[in-house]
Amino acid sequence: MQANLFTNVILPLALAIIMLGMGLSLQLEDFKRVTKYPKAVSIGSATQLIILPIIGFLVAKIVPMQPEIAVGLIILSLCPGGPSSNMITYLANGDVALSVTLTVLSSIITIFTIPLFANLALQHFLGQTAAIALPIGSTMLQIFLITIVPIGLGMYIKRIFPETALRLEKVANRLAIAFLALIILLILIREWNRLPEFIVQVGVGVVILNILAMLTGLLITKLFKLNIPQQICVAIEVGIQNGTLAIAITAGLIKNEDMAIPAAIYSLFMYITGFAAIYYGRKLSATNCVSNNLAGKV
Repeated sequence: MQANLFTNVILPLALAIIMLGMGLSLQLEDFKRVTKYPKAVSIGSATQLIILPIIGFLVAKIVPMQPEIAVGLIILSLCPGGPSSNMITYLANGDVALSVTLTVLSSIITIFTIPLFANLALQHFLGQTAAIALPIGSTMLQIFLITIVPIGLGMYIKRIFPETALRLEKVANRLAIAFLALIILLILIREWNRLPEFIVQVGVGVVILNILAMLTGLLITKLFKLNIPQQICVAIEVGIQNGTLAIAITAGLIKNEDMAIPAAIYSLFMYITGFAAIYYGRKLSATNCVSNNLAGKV
């Protein structure tokens, strides 16, 4: 669980490269479109910041687990989406501009909500409190360097060299899938010895949290009749949390490695459901595209 080459270098670098490829597919107009239609941003933010922690609390109460594990699961549900959700949204043909907007917004808000609700979880399950204060400067810098800078660079390349960006985007799409597979492989290698122990302790709770969160995001967006790319985006944004940040809070700030176990298992399992979301999103987009084309010919 300790910080190492993988969490400090390989994972952020891989995600930054994927973000660059994502930026090659975006234009400034994409973000202007999001501000013109705040409904999706409001629904996505409310689902992630309010409903997801409630789901995390219910899972921690219903599924039998140690108190430390329960606190770790709730802290995980309090974390923002992170670059991984942006990457998976991109590969699933979701609304990338909306995904980035939700990630940045939730990352800012959770700087204040995580300390508050994490302490409530500690009081409820362990009868104690802890001084949890996220390093605001380094947290925002990490988000900026891994997400905003490469996306901005990709958008700049597309604006100045559109033909080059088109060619690079095709290459970046293939690299993104390869990096996703590499991330899963490296997590497996890194945690192989302790994987059975982790799965026994928290596997059921993590699986339920991940699947319920993604299904809830999808159902709510369907209920409010968001378009297909927005439905895909919100489902992924709510279902894919920043496991690395959860590990940093539990093992680093609170200094309790048992609390970090849910995030370690989640960091592996979320990429499995991420692949499923990519398959479903691409299939849904293709079906929607065919339906629109047929409607246009009528």
